[in-house]
Amino acid sequence: MAAAHVLVFPCPVHGHITCMLHFANGLLAAGLHVTFLHSDHNLRTAAGSGAQLATVASPPRLRYVSIPDGLPVDHPRDVGRIVELMESLRTKGSAAYRSLLAKLVRPGDAGGDFPPVTCVVADGIMSFAVDVAEELGVPALAFRTDSACSVQAYLSLPRLLELGELPFKDGDGLDEPVRGVPGMESFLRRRDLPSQCRVCTDPENDPLLQIVYDFTVHNGNARALVLNTAASMERAALAHIAPCMRDVFAIGPLHAMSPAPAAAAGSLWREDDGCLAWLDGQADRSVVYVSLRSLTVISLKQFTEFLSGLVAAGYPFLWVLRPDMVGASQNAAVQEAVKAAGNNKACVVEWVPQRDVLHHRAVGCSLTHAGWNSTQEAAVEGVPMVCWPFFTDQQINSRFVGAVWRTGLDMKDVCDKAVVEKMVREAMESAEIRASAQALAQQVRQDVAVGGGVRAACGVHQGAQHDGGQNGGCGDGMNSEFRNCSVNSLFCVCVCVCVFSSPFGFESIIC
Repeated sequence: MAAAHVLVFPCPVHGHITCMLHFANGLLAAGLHVTFLHSDHNLRTAAGSGAQLATVASPPRLRYVSIPDGLPVDHPRDVGRIVELMESLRTKGSAAYRSLLAKLVRPGDAGGDFPPVTCVVADGIMSFAVDVAEELGVPALAFRTDSACSVQAYLSLPRLLELGELPFKDGDGLDEPVRGVPGMESFLRRRDLPSQCRVCTDPENDPLLQIVYDFTVHNGNARALVLNTAASMERAALAHIAPCMRDVFAIGPLHAMSPAPAAAAGSLWREDDGCLAWLDGQADRSVVYVSLRSLTVISLKQFTEFLSGLVAAGYPFLWVLRPDMVGASQNAAVQEAVKAAGNNKACVVEWVPQRDVLHHRAVGCSLTHAGWNSTQEAAVEGVPMVCWPFFTDQQINSRFVGAVWRTGLDMKDVCDKAVVEKMVREAMESAEIRASAQALAQQVRQDVAVGGGVRAACGVHQGAQHDGGQNGGCGDGMNSEFRNCSVNSLFCVCVCVCVFSSPFGFESIIC
């Protein structure tokens, strides 16, 4: 059998890159060759910031390559224009991707000691990457870096429209219950749906909603869908997703299976580990860790409310403040405001090794945007959360934290000093929340130690027919089964399913 060589292609956004690099490290551990595809812009950014991505040598069977994303060099590529980035990749970057992949699949042209590419694992929000690979004869998997519950919500959009729950009607509050997402009827509210649902006024002419629905349904065209999640966190959502896909693998949390240096190697910015020494000087479980990560932006007023609430709560806090995070304010002035208000009880940095911070004995809770990477990292460490979601899947993630796992508090749609103070204190002091967080951590760690992942088989056979989401929810998922797999065998199976699948359905591969 020829050596397996996987091209891993994440959306060129920080959280997607770090998550899929953990996946790449799993492939390396299983003995595979990996080519990791960046955008030219991100490699320039990493080099300019001195990030480890640009300064640390990669392992022998891992290499980084890049293609242009199609945008001008001076384009901000910020959260407000992310749709422009996605569209440019699809219309312009796809040509460079096709040319690169066509070269990498030819014997002798893969470069160095690398065999030809035998499989592509593409970000599930970039449908073109799967299509191009299959057109070139390369089997492709779709990889979603967001939560299974959000994927299920996107697949449920036709049902929500059918029930009249979208678009939201004038006069109806955001706390109105939502019945159109199977299995979530008892706790899901309008405010908990992915953020694209809030701005929907005309479903027939809503490009953003159509984009997220289309790429989610398209995941069913890939040989399999891979999700960075754990069965102990999202078993029900996985069961509902499975009938929509040709096959499903839940293989997370990936960061818990990846060595710590690998996490730093995926960062586009230099991590300031000096904050760890500051944490060393704090008492156990006494520090509030505040990070809204790589894309969230807040106004100066919101910043002031957060700061006032944190100070009033009375606990030391470590706050990650990116230079571009607080509107158009000067970052140095913002950082000085934090230090002055914190009265020597605050540490402010631009970026941190989050995994190390959450693992530190001094951290008592995390005030987070509830991005899926951050949610899982806190879950593995048993750290209670206060969730202030910003957009996309973060809205539904935060509801699961507060109402399903009960490992924290959902503070969405509120940015008020009094509420920040109250919720931070409750997260730091509630024995019930901490016990739930520790219990979930134990379950997730057991997933990692014993199984490392879950395979969701649609129906009774891996090649079961699916309807691609056209029926608004893809069935009830009650016929789906889950099998635990070891970490290495799971990574191998993910590739073997692609390499050895026949036109008539997947081979029966037992972990």
